[in-house]
Amino acid sequence: MKMLEKLPQKSFTTQTPWYPQPVTFTGPLLRDVLAAAGAKGSKITAVALNDYKTEIPFDDATRHDVIVARLMNDRSMPIREKGPLFIVFPFDTKAELRTELYYNRSAWQLSTLQIR
Repeated sequence: MKMLEKLPQKSFTTQTPWYPQPVTFTGPLLRDVLAAAGAKGSKITAVALNDYKTEIPFDDATRHDVIVARLMNDRSMPIREKGPLFIVFPFDTKAELRTELYYNRSAWQLSTLQIR
């Protein structure tokens, strides 16, 4: 968590299918996290605490301002509120992001990122 806090932080407010009102998320860009870890590959598998897995093309991290959110509405996220980390796309910025494909690429209660 400390490494994520040291990276530049980005915030955006977006409507999601999981909350009735727009929510503000804050955290480092996924591409910055990958760069800081020296990660190279074509696919990212995001694994949640409950073993949910979703694949994210590596290209998504460069084409979109995807963040690894550590704050929601300026507060830390406990596990019961989708924390401690949540991969979130800026859904309100592009119509293509407001689809099941990108909603399914979001991962809350993020535990690890596997790069292939």
